[in-house]
Formats: sequence, C-alpha cells, structure tokens
Amino acid sequence: MSVQMEHETEGGVSSLITGIMQDITRLVSQQLTLFQVEIKNDIKRSAAAIIRLAIGGAMMLLAMLFLGMGAAFFLNWAFPNHLPVWGGFAIVGGVIALVGGGLLLWGKSMLEHATLLPEKSLEALKENIEWKTKN
Repeated sequence: MSVQMEHETEGGVSSLITGIMQDITRLVSQQLTLFQVEIKNDIKRSAAAIIRLAIGGAMMLLAMLFLGMGAAFFLNWAFPNHLPVWGGFAIVGGVIALVGGGLLLWGKSMLEHATLLPEKSLEALKENIEWKTKN
C-alpha cells in the first residue's frame, strides 16, 4: 500500500512541476507577445506623430519666413533714417536664431531623458525569466 502511495505522490509531484513549468513557459511567451504588440503600437503612434510634426514644421517654417520678412520690412519702415533693409533682416534673423537654438537645446535635453521601450513589460518579463531560471 505504501509503495503505491509513494508512486502516486511522485507522479503527482512530477506532473505538478511539469504543469508549473508549462505555465511559466506560456506566461513568458504571452509577455513576449505583449511586448511585441506594445512595440508595434508605439511605432505606429510615433510614425503618425512624426508625419504630423513634419507637415506642421514645414508649414511653420513657411510662416516664419513670411513673418520674418514682414517684420524686417516693418523695422525698415518704422526707422527709415536709422535702419537699412538688411539691418531689419539681420535683427529679425538673429531673434529667430536665438529662439530656434533655445528650442533645439530644450528638445535635445528632452530626448536624452526619453525612453523608447515599454519598461513595465520589460521589467515583468525580466522578473519571470529570473524566477524561471532560479526554479
């Protein structure tokens, strides 16, 4: 009777361990799939944002060109005896360059702190792999 009970217990434990290992493998596989889906969604959203940013940037560039020219001619009109046309363009160009340089530095610092990977999914996957390798 005890031999049969030991055999059933060993069979039950080994099937339990096998089931746990299959569950862990399935969990890691599902997390990898989730990770892939998150990456694809992030890429799609980023691509859509980049397209809109590029179109908006081109339109803003044209607007800045015309506004800058208007401002330069306005300065020449407002101070006809003291400021030549090229001086108006130089002043407006310098202001635009300073603002643009500041925006570039600000954007660069924002990119240095940006993360492009889904950190939560990576952390959960890392924990599961560590747990699996320990057991």
